[in-house]
Amino acid sequence: MNAAGEREHTLLVEDDPGMQQRLKALLQAGTDRVASVQVAGSLAQARDWLARQPPLHTVVLDLGLPDGSGLELLAWLQQHRPEVDCVVVSSWSDERVVLDALRGGAVGYLLKERDDDELRAALASIARGGAPIDPFVARGLLALLPAPSPVVTAVEPAEPVPITPRETEILKWVAQGHSNREIAQELGLSPLTIESYTKSIYRKLAVGSRTAAVFAARQHGWLQ
Repeated sequence: MNAAGEREHTLLVEDDPGMQQRLKALLQAGTDRVASVQVAGSLAQARDWLARQPPLHTVVLDLGLPDGSGLELLAWLQQHRPEVDCVVVSSWSDERVVLDALRGGAVGYLLKERDDDELRAALASIARGGAPIDPFVARGLLALLPAPSPVVTAVEPAEPVPITPRETEILKWVAQGHSNREIAQELGLSPLTIESYTKSIYRKLAVGSRTAAVFAARQHGWLQ
């Protein structure tokens, strides 16, 4: 729950009526922090609802929509509503699609084929600042990592601008699954200040999500 004690709202973007009912029930059952679940069956409906600037914490997004790809809405959210967490729940498990979603700013990627208990737990973790990745998807992503190479001198000069000690401290909290609000409370700062720091981290690491930032920082040895 946010600092003001307000309950949080979720937008579910899914075109299949049966899956709409299933995911809406799982979202409402998984946590008492969700005040309402608004359902949109297309990109157009989602954009129309978002254009009204309602208070929003999470978007649960399918990629295959009748009027386009959910990746389009993900890009729009990163530009216009960067404070909103977005998790993809899709039937697609192709590693390249998953990478496109995570690089585009998704904080998690889940598969519809999982049973209700698995999906409920994963969706509930988002409200706590988690970044859930389906185990099958995670294994596929690990397979894409390049093998270690003894020749590193050509790579080292391309290392991004180092993050500051304060940014490192915040990123450690992010890696532990804490939300911006929780980090702000721990450090005695405002949520807007934490958001400013995280945007700076994203910029320096050339990433678009919390998961990607932690992954990149670990690759550069900035997080243990």
